[in-house]
Amino acid sequence: MMPDFLREGLATDEECDEQYERTLSLIEGLELRNMLRGEEDKMGAIIDINAGAGGTEALDWASMLLRMYTRWCEAHGYRTKMLDYQPGDEVGVKSCTMEVEGEFAYGYLKSENGVHRMVRLSPFNANNKRQTTFASVAIVPAVDDSIEVTVNPANIEWETFRSSGAGGQNVNKVETAARLRYHFKDEDTGEEVSYVIENQETRSQLMNKENAMRILRAKLYQYALDKRNATRQRLEADKKRIEWGSQIRSYVFDDRRVKDHRTGHQTSSVDAVMDGELDDFIKAYLMEYGGGA
Repeated sequence: MMPDFLREGLATDEECDEQYERTLSLIEGLELRNMLRGEEDKMGAIIDINAGAGGTEALDWASMLLRMYTRWCEAHGYRTKMLDYQPGDEVGVKSCTMEVEGEFAYGYLKSENGVHRMVRLSPFNANNKRQTTFASVAIVPAVDDSIEVTVNPANIEWETFRSSGAGGQNVNKVETAARLRYHFKDEDTGEEVSYVIENQETRSQLMNKENAMRILRAKLYQYALDKRNATRQRLEADKKRIEWGSQIRSYVFDDRRVKDHRTGHQTSSVDAVMDGELDDFIKAYLMEYGGGA
């Protein structure tokens, strides 16, 4: 249609190019959505970020990743809610848990699951030396009441503690924060599995316990999902493990390069990536690994 308009002088070259770009973007969006066929893909997501080894540098890196994902969510209309936040002693964050609310949040963000490596001239080093540090990012689907997950009350241990960080007059005075410990033995493998979940989102201990239980259900659902896909995961173990030394992506600031080691996709726009421009990385991952990733 547009070529006809162009030939008849009813449209300009610029308008034709704009229409082409819009059409291409819509087609690519449909292709990506077609990759999200898993039952869990349409759910919201829960993001856990943990600083690795590297002291102050690692704490700062974890906070930079938190900002990156927050910016991505804002750009795509997803709502975010901080469920737990453990600040670093001086800067950054030791660990945090953030919920992302919105359709297909998990389907897109599952590509971020793994270890993220940063290399830069550290501002925390007196000699401004090049330093490497790591942070782990774990993404699980935010399950709701429609998803059946079995939680054995006998495996639950509760602790309460005082909330940390800035807040109202109740902060650091009453034990409103909740820590849930859940231990069980996998019936198939005999493996001992344990989770420790902290929540200090509200000033209500009851609400924080309810939120911790919701996160536990999400993690147990992900555990069952991983078992269901065990064969595929063994074949792709180098891409899926979350452990130090098996990073999924490297962010090299002084060389102006961000590279995903699973897909080979890379960019020199480091600042844009840190501002949340992750779509090309997400697209490359989904197009290569599809709905079964």
